[in-house]
Amino acid sequence: MKVTPFVAGALVVLSSCNAFSQDIITKKSGEDILAKIMEVSESEIKYRKFESLEGPIFVLKLSSILMIRYEDGTKDIFASEAIEKPKQDMTLKGMQDAMANYQGRNSGAGWTSATTILFSPLIGIIPGAICASTEPSTRNLNYSDPELIKDSAYTTAYSRQAHKIKRKKVWGALGISSLFWGLLVVISNN
Repeated sequence: MKVTPFVAGALVVLSSCNAFSQDIITKKSGEDILAKIMEVSESEIKYRKFESLEGPIFVLKLSSILMIRYEDGTKDIFASEAIEKPKQDMTLKGMQDAMANYQGRNSGAGWTSATTILFSPLIGIIPGAICASTEPSTRNLNYSDPELIKDSAYTTAYSRQAHKIKRKKVWGALGISSLFWGLLVVISNN
């Protein structure tokens, strides 16, 4: 078999590609690192620089890596794991969920109304102020998704919005029961 210069050149190129196979780490900053991956864990990778395979082992956090292209052509892409919802979105979601799910049960509005109707609006202000100043109990918050509770921005926004709803219920109950008390006073005096 006769080897043409083209075939000889192609063999040289292919063999040199095999000799120089390496892994390529692409960081989120866009930087490519030619490397030999030693280990990939859940939070980091260990590698040696390709130009110094006997040199020191370097460590990178997975959160800084976009992708690893291995010498065999396979890839690991880490971008989707690093995308998080912005904190502001979780705050808005917490507020919206509280408005949709928190009903204000055991808010103290009933006690405020009963005290106001039985005694007077001035006396009703006492339980109203106490109830309105306390945050809703965790068992009464009625979270819709237990996974979201793990996000501090979400839980803070949810709790604050639930507390606003509770205050409105308590003061609204005081206002309505004060009107009812006034109506009872007028009726009883006639």
